[in-house]
Amino acid sequence: MTSFETILVERPDPAITRIVMNRREARNAQNLQMTYDLNAAFDAAVQDDAVKVIILAGNGPHFSSGHDLRPGSKNTAGVDFPPIGNWGGFAEPNAHGRFAREQEIYLQITRRWRNLAKPTIAEVHGKCIAGGLMLAWACDLIMASDDAQFCDPVVTMGVCGVEWFVHPWELGARKAKEFLFTADNWSAEVAHQLGMVNQVVPRAELSARTLELARRIAAKPAFALKMTKEAVNRSVDVMGQPAATDQAFALHQLCHAHNLQEFGMIVDPSGLHPSVRKPPAAAE
Repeated sequence: MTSFETILVERPDPAITRIVMNRREARNAQNLQMTYDLNAAFDAAVQDDAVKVIILAGNGPHFSSGHDLRPGSKNTAGVDFPPIGNWGGFAEPNAHGRFAREQEIYLQITRRWRNLAKPTIAEVHGKCIAGGLMLAWACDLIMASDDAQFCDPVVTMGVCGVEWFVHPWELGARKAKEFLFTADNWSAEVAHQLGMVNQVVPRAELSARTLELARRIAAKPAFALKMTKEAVNRSVDVMGQPAATDQAFALHQLCHAHNLQEFGMIVDPSGLHPSVRKPPAAAE
């Protein structure tokens, strides 16, 4: 089994792969390495005919604290990792390069994971913030511990929510507006009431209950599972989710362009955590 820098891959059952984000010290913030590690692990699980269900979990106190905004040693899309999407122009200046980068590592790759040809389950505990929501929302089912909390605070950074903008589909239009406008947390129980979360279980039982659900699904015929997922996803697509998500992504990029003019950086620095905040003069 392939080893990865930022994730662990487990086989708790012959028909189940469990992928565990393992940047514990960064609260499983998603950097470029993790993005492509996850993609490679997902691909391997999809190509393994013995695997029928994929679980995505996180090591440490939280599922994921979102996108890692700190500079890293390998942070150039299309250069440090071979691109998996159909966009180029990563080295182009200004909005061109930024649009290409975020198309690749946020929009297209999340859509790719959402369309994996096998059932996926997000096993969510602790905090699931901003980009962490994208990881969970890409999965077919969400199991949450009773202490799980969800939040998209990106409006405080001057941007209209995360790049994979499916909030209205996951929460309903009015609750999506409320949680985006206020940047409030919503609990696992509220998420369950809204239909975003499938089940809420005690924290100590989360992994076992998720595995139990995965085993129940894995007992079904593989081709029927694939076709059922395809039928539901295409139904949502016909309702307009891809076009709506693409439009929201364009508005997301407009927010970046506005912030760059206003503050000299692509987000409003007043909404950033001090650990990643930098003065406009130092912004790229």
